[in-house]
Amino acid sequence: MAVLSPEPHGGRAGALPPRRVLLVSRDAELDSLLARHRIAAHLGELTTVRVVSGGALPDAALVCDDEAATERLLELGVPVVHLTSGHSGAAPSPAPDGRALHRLHRPGWLPGPWPGSGGRPTGILAPARLTGNRTRAGTLLLLSSWGVPGDEFGGFTAGPLRALVRAAVRRTGRCEVVCDTRLAPVRTAVEGLAGPEGVRLSRAADVDVDALHATAAVFLASPTLGALALAQARRAPVMFLPPLGPVQRDLAERVARAVPVPVTTDGEDASSWGSRGEGPWAALDPDLDDLRGAQRVARSLRQLSLAPM
Repeated sequence: MAVLSPEPHGGRAGALPPRRVLLVSRDAELDSLLARHRIAAHLGELTTVRVVSGGALPDAALVCDDEAATERLLELGVPVVHLTSGHSGAAPSPAPDGRALHRLHRPGWLPGPWPGSGGRPTGILAPARLTGNRTRAGTLLLLSSWGVPGDEFGGFTAGPLRALVRAAVRRTGRCEVVCDTRLAPVRTAVEGLAGPEGVRLSRAADVDVDALHATAAVFLASPTLGALALAQARRAPVMFLPPLGPVQRDLAERVARAVPVPVTTDGEDASSWGSRGEGPWAALDPDLDDLRGAQRVARSLRQLSLAPM
């Protein structure tokens, strides 16, 4: 099988042919691509690939959320860890083929009830690097439109988004806007707010979100599990953008029952922008502060690649 696209976290050459793990994610969904990136960081002794073709199959595969990909790989005889990376709201997440090892990205502190889908919770999928830069500046605005109705997203980009980006530039000097999809309306919304040094827009699949967070002084994010994991792992303040769509609203409501994450709509709440220290995480029960989810999934992949089921 010819490897067409290696993951940046590829394994090292050794005396024996390296085991190869295929990594699949929905890169238009923020949670899915962040989960794949964070798990890949713990597979350094394996060769990780994104695209394969030809004869030989990979030794194992991580599939984040794509049920069709999981089914195709299992039919080819490839052992699969299927990860459900994001919050599903009140409805159950689609269950993968029962032959896959099913894992769920789910923090232990987040209140239920949880729809049943048969997967095993992982704990938080934290970034590999937990500390931030000593000197941090600017704002990271992490926006997800996955599963959000088009008219609702359009209303947000036409109104509150402009106000938030303008406030971020005024208060912190610059704003890094990162979104998973629908770049066109976001670009229209932020056009003309500041020069190239003031506002930069990127697609989440094209940048290292975790590294951008390490350099930012302020973090604004859509209510997603990947964003929560990032702030929790670094014990950093976070402000939610207005929740969009039923899934984000359900997650924001559950979070509010456990930790005090503020929601900002126009950037005019000065107390939120001035937040420092641990943010909402100081009150978290240490027994529920489990950041080892990515390591657990990586260990399962390693075991499958060495002794396929």
